[in-house]
Amino acid sequence: MPDTTPPGPPPGPRDPGDAWAVGPDGTKAWGRFGAAGLLVDDGSGRVLLQHRVEWSHHGGTWGIPGGARHLGEDAVTGALRESAEEAGVPLDGVDLRHTSVLDLGFWTYTTVVGRASRPFEPVIADRESLELAWVPVGDVEDLPLHPGFGASWPALRARIETTPHVVVDAANVVGSVPDGWWKDRQAAASRLLGSVGALAEAGMPASVLDLPFDRWWPRWTVVLEGAARGGSVPSGGQAAPAGSFGEQKTSGAHHRSDRFGSLDVVRAPGSGDNAIVEAARTAVDSGHAPVVVVTADRELRARVEEFGAATHGPAWLRDQF
Repeated sequence: MPDTTPPGPPPGPRDPGDAWAVGPDGTKAWGRFGAAGLLVDDGSGRVLLQHRVEWSHHGGTWGIPGGARHLGEDAVTGALRESAEEAGVPLDGVDLRHTSVLDLGFWTYTTVVGRASRPFEPVIADRESLELAWVPVGDVEDLPLHPGFGASWPALRARIETTPHVVVDAANVVGSVPDGWWKDRQAAASRLLGSVGALAEAGMPASVLDLPFDRWWPRWTVVLEGAARGGSVPSGGQAAPAGSFGEQKTSGAHHRSDRFGSLDVVRAPGSGDNAIVEAARTAVDSGHAPVVVVTADRELRARVEEFGAATHGPAWLRDQF
């Protein structure tokens, strides 16, 4: 979105990022360190849009809240900060989905796409908005859109419901490396959960999931069995538990499923294969795609591939740590 007119002077000290970036041909874009914005949907078919004030560049058009990134600020943090400052979006109220980057060589604009994790109403918090509204996805193209957002919207809309989901056969992944895991299976499971938890926070390159755009934040399910059932997410590996789903019925037996942010930890009795199959099938039936099961077990791979899940071996996952 080049040539974006900067906002009025902030009340406090100006960040070094609040300045023009100038390309080799003299093209100017607002944000010395690039810019970022947030496209968030409410899970019910509506996206949050901002009606831009008339004095801004392309004033009167509709787009997403966003602005210049600060010094040392990553794009996701910048988009969430700007949306909080401009629209009152709660910083802890958005589940990340993916990022899309417009790269002009000398400047980038990152669209951060997320879904509201709880209902909230936007609030005009600065001078840059005429209006903020939850707009049905089907009505977006009927609005006069900011040219930059208008150009990116068709591709963004096409993936608005895409939810990748990775199901991990923990026993198979842990057992793929002879690092002494058999001496303390619970500790080995905890190390794996810490690595997956960190990956759940950081996201994965789109190419790894065979998806478009830049980076994706899948849902994760890790299935533990046997002596590894007591494994836990180490402090710092992922957010504190967001709630437990208690005892759930799985193939005639009971397992416990605990949620840590976007990571579900399923503690299965006996063999975990049935729990893995159920988790993958539930994800497929819920419309998640792609659904990837991480295992080298041939029989298990055949079972989940029958209903449309993809499979990768443990090295595919370990390469992301």
